Amino acid sequence: MLPEYTVLTVAGMIVVVVLELFVVRSGIFRKPAYWIALGICLGFQIAVDGWLTKLSNPIVLYNPEMMLGIRFPWDIPIEDFGFGWAMLTVTIMVWQALKNRRARTTQEVAADVPG
Repeated sequence: MLPEYTVLTVAGMIVVVVLELFVVRSGIFRKPAYWIALGICLGFQIAVDGWLTKLSNPIVLYNPEMMLGIRFPWDIPIEDFGFGWAMLTVTIMVWQALKNRRARTTQEVAADVPG
């Protein structure tokens, strides 16, 4: 049986990349602010997820058959990082796309005003 959590995490990551590159095209992958935000969130994810998933006294339990079993650091399942990346990236992608759309609308309105 395929590790379901792993498969869904990888599929989610692929869908996010495809959406950004071919549909939404917000440009976040080229922005330093995106990568800085990712690094900041990763730091907090390690602290919180490490506490929640520590094998010595877990709060969140995973079925080991549904994942690869690779855990680092502090017993964090590797799939959690992929899932977190996909969730954060979709949020930033939509936010940036809306910001880009608002900027285009403002420019179009300004261009239509006789001056």
